[in-house]
Amino acid sequence: MWIYFGLTAALFLSLNSICRKRSVKGNALFPVLLISNGISTLLIAPLFIASFFYPEYLKEIGMYIPNISIQDHFFIGIKSLIMTCSWVLTFYALKHLPITIVTPIRAAGPFFTFLGAILIYRENPSVLQWVGFFTIVISMLAYSQIGKKEGIIFKSNKAIFAIIGATFLGASSGLYDKFLFQYQQYEVLTVQWWFFCYVTIFMSVLVYFVYLPKKEQMGKFTWHWSIGAIGVLMLLADYFYFRGLQDPEVLIMLMSALKRSQILFTVLIGGLIFKEKNKRLKLIPLFGVIIGVLCLMYSA
Repeated sequence: MWIYFGLTAALFLSLNSICRKRSVKGNALFPVLLISNGISTLLIAPLFIASFFYPEYLKEIGMYIPNISIQDHFFIGIKSLIMTCSWVLTFYALKHLPITIVTPIRAAGPFFTFLGAILIYRENPSVLQWVGFFTIVISMLAYSQIGKKEGIIFKSNKAIFAIIGATFLGASSGLYDKFLFQYQQYEVLTVQWWFFCYVTIFMSVLVYFVYLPKKEQMGKFTWHWSIGAIGVLMLLADYFYFRGLQDPEVLIMLMSALKRSQILFTVLIGGLIFKEKNKRLKLIPLFGVIIGVLCLMYSA
């Protein structure tokens, strides 16, 4: 069942990636992140409030958000801090790079998770999983060559380093998610509520201390419907992803790969929407990534 949750999360993530790219087009980065995460928080807030007044009913329908301890706040706060850093780096990269370069690099996230799952959780990969791993690594190297055709030098481009850093942090968060749901056994909505609360707080600090003092240099903020869509789509994607992680039989290395199966839709549709270069050439390594992901999927 967790495989279907992973694929559903990938569907919402693909739409979310396209909305993210549109939201930062000529727009200030930090306000976009603050408002999109704030919207996610507001969407869950009614359930949190209702949990005080109608706890029994919400428990029956699986929507109850309980009070948590200081230790729980600490654990969820760590995840929020990791993802805040990851999202800042991701949005920076999206603002300065084509989506058809950013998305495939983000697809390398399962490899970091793959290695972490082996070293930390002792998950045992099969031969097919190793084949998938190396197929994606080789495909990602091919993408770096395509990036040079667009004037993107991977060795010296700050946005490239940003998306690589974001990918590593995202993979670290994925490994940490297994700890939260398998070892701490948190409920999905509990993690989502406090996670988005803390991210919104962190982003408020960044907006106040980093963006506002340098507003003229960093650019003005303009509302666009894609910003609201990000909040909705991220909430849905995380919900199904976390539901999958609650399954005792889930392998985090495969769940991470399933999330990144979004890239085919994102690169094809996003490339058309934003009229980016070398779309056909990018299909070659893209299919390599897809084949690698499929190897990981069907080795389960």
